Amino acid sequence: MIPALTALAMRELDDRACAAESATMLMRRAGIAIAAHVTRLIEAGRVIGIAGPGNNGGDAFAACASLDAQYERIVLELEHGTESDARRDARDRAIKSGVAICTVSLDTLADELRSADLILDGILGAGSRFPLAPDLQTCIDAINAATCPVLAIDNPSGIDADTGAIPSRAVRATCTLALGALKPGILLDPARAIVGDVYLHDLAIAANLIAATPHRFTSLDAASFLASLPQRAILADKRAAGAVLLIAGSAQFPGAAVLAARAAMRAGAGYVTIAASRKAAAAIRAHVLETVVIELDDDASPSAIVDELLSASRRNAALAIGPGLGLDDRTGEIVRGILAQSALPSVVDASGLFHLSKHVDALRGKPLVLTPHSDEFARLSGERTVRPGTRVTRVRAFVERTGIATLLKGRDTLVDDGSTCYINPTGTNALATAGSGDVLTGIIAALMARGATPATAACLGAYWHGLAGQICSRQRHIGTIAGDLPEALGDALELAATRAYPSPGGTLIATA
Repeated sequence: MIPALTALAMRELDDRACAAESATMLMRRAGIAIAAHVTRLIEAGRVIGIAGPGNNGGDAFAACASLDAQYERIVLELEHGTESDARRDARDRAIKSGVAICTVSLDTLADELRSADLILDGILGAGSRFPLAPDLQTCIDAINAATCPVLAIDNPSGIDADTGAIPSRAVRATCTLALGALKPGILLDPARAIVGDVYLHDLAIAANLIAATPHRFTSLDAASFLASLPQRAILADKRAAGAVLLIAGSAQFPGAAVLAARAAMRAGAGYVTIAASRKAAAAIRAHVLETVVIELDDDASPSAIVDELLSASRRNAALAIGPGLGLDDRTGEIVRGILAQSALPSVVDASGLFHLSKHVDALRGKPLVLTPHSDEFARLSGERTVRPGTRVTRVRAFVERTGIATLLKGRDTLVDDGSTCYINPTGTNALATAGSGDVLTGIIAALMARGATPATAACLGAYWHGLAGQICSRQRHIGTIAGDLPEALGDALELAATRAYPSPGGTLIATA
């Protein structure tokens, strides 16, 4: 996992890093990293940086000082008071390298930026204070009126780097380069929509310094995702490779079981068993040839069905329950009964969540992960809606109350286990299609069957699911369906492998 640091934690890391080596050297590295991203976005042309009063502005000077002669480099500087030694060094080096430095004129700024081939947003850093002064809002408006690419240094000016909130105006970036460490706000809505492609450069700060900095938030990049995936043993048989019991499907929704089963198999499970209503079994068998289907007697008592499922569970390593099940009281008794008595790591989704809405506290301490979307979470948590900006606090409060790891779906999917909150960086609106959640359930179940804990499986599953969605959206501009996703999981691993090697400018975290 990659730590994502709040502004307060980032200041602590900066202090530790500067005690180990000078702030000037760190800013010089930042300049080199930013310049590398400039060359990725444009091959030549006019680069205009807007330098705010703090070290974020110093990074703009450092970047322009590091660019080669094929770039015309201009820094428009906002008025400032006392500047740090690192910023002063960057400004002096920019002047010596031929960078033109002017004071920002708010009256002509928009016209000046129209001539830019790329704009560097160095106005505000992670420690921004709100509300923004009128002159800063004018600068942001001028940047957003330009038509060229915008590279945001550390985070787009105007966003709250801790929460992702946009109190007034914010820069719409083509690319954001986080320096030193990720900030949670650039991965959270609503900022998520304006940060563009997100890269991370650690500035060669020692890994132990970053790891020792307290953090509540984490994320994944491609390298850490691949490194965290459970590996199949060389001599594994089909059950040792990962055996999943999937309780899913009904006469009305047999496809949910099919989608979850296919996803589990494509995610590496060696043996998948579907337990489904007898009325759904024929349809499920017709679409999934590689699974065993246990037919559940629709007339048997709930306790008898629970006993049958417990017997089947003893031959499996993970349980997935909920996709496509009915909402009737009998099904609810079965869902609650098997979860209460089974010791298997389990993922609960869809109809399974409905049946837990007034009983979830009884499952405290169970090795579970719940995977609701916002409406399901509102029902589970006992509140009608999940208001914008409350997702992080709401899911943490729910996990603290219930003791159950929870994945809250959304563009900024969250996984909270009570100690850290994971923010998923992958995904696309192509995933907004019926059955997509069933696929995620199958992936998580397979990862648990392969040895991951429920919370870890949820983090890895969300990342993998999001990559598969990106693959599908590339292959088909419109019309991705849930059935496409399991078949894209293998290609998603190849995509992750291509992203696993950092460029000189940093590591790709998320794409716009």
